[in-house]
Parts: sequence; structure tokens; C-alpha cells
Amino acid sequence: MTCLTLHPDSHSPAVTGIEVEASRPSPDLLMLRFVLQGFMGAVNLPPPAASVRADELWRHTCFEAFVRAEGDAGYFEFNLSPSTRWAAYAFENYRAGMKPADVPPPRIEVSRGIGRFELLARLDLNGFGLDDLDWRVGLSAVLEDADNSISYWALAHPPGRPDFHNADCFALELPETARP
Repeated sequence: MTCLTLHPDSHSPAVTGIEVEASRPSPDLLMLRFVLQGFMGAVNLPPPAASVRADELWRHTCFEAFVRAEGDAGYFEFNLSPSTRWAAYAFENYRAGMKPADVPPPRIEVSRGIGRFELLARLDLNGFGLDDLDWRVGLSAVLEDADNSISYWALAHPPGRPDFHNADCFALELPETARP
């Protein structure tokens, strides 16, 4: 597992860290595990809800994955809420040509404990044309504290304000995987 870093302009007294793990067990499958650590009573975690597609999840506590083929300008964004609601978008280029991505609903599981929240997600990217290519992945989180302040976490941050769409954030390489 690796750690997300807090954006230098953000603060979150409730959260002590976020660990993340990403794997690609088959050519079109992305498995994610986010582990949030800290004082969970001071983090706004949306209550469990039906696992349905919903927009603007990033306005509150949300975990995110950005996926693109190595060297490609187009990419996909996945938003995963602690409520198990989700969203998926396709972009033609940096913040351009956004449209809902036609994907099967991800499988999202959450667990809560003292000082810990965990989200597991299984994302099926079959039909996106990414099967036989190396992937660049950006992993991030938007956290809302009980006082409604927002903090931004990512594997890497570009200079300036938080921007998870920036190519600098696609910091993880997941190479092509052989078919089982």
C-alpha cells in the first residue's frame, strides 16, 4: 500500500492518513482499496445508500480514480462515495469532452471501525479499449470534515491549487496484464 498526500493548501485535523492500493488482476479490471485513518467522528462520511450513479459526489467525502492509457490524452474518472453511490465519466482531453461513461456499476464495499474507514471497489473497464495497454492511474480523495471544510489528497499534486485531472496526478503505472 502507498499513502496519499495532503495538498499543501489543505488541512484536516481529523485525518491522520490515507493508504491506497490499486491492482489490475486482469486486462480490464481495476481493484481499489482506500483506508482512511483518524478521528472518524470528525469526518463527514455519507451514510449508506443505494449503490446508484450520482453526480457531484466530489462535493463531499469521496474517493476517486483516474485512468488513461499510457500516452493517451483521453481518460476516465471514477467517483466512489462512502455511501456506495458512484459516478463514471469519460474525457477526450484534459477537462474537455466530458460525458458519462457507459460502465457496469462498480462493486463497492465499505467497513467502519474505531479510527478507520475502508472502501473496496471493483471497476470493470471492459469495452473501454484499454485491455491491451499500460495504464496511468491517479488516485485521490476529497474529505469533508465535520466543520464542512474540504481537504484534498492524492498520490501526487501539481503546483498550484488541487487539480486531480492534471497529468502529474496520474502517478501510478499499472502495466498490461495477460489474459487469464
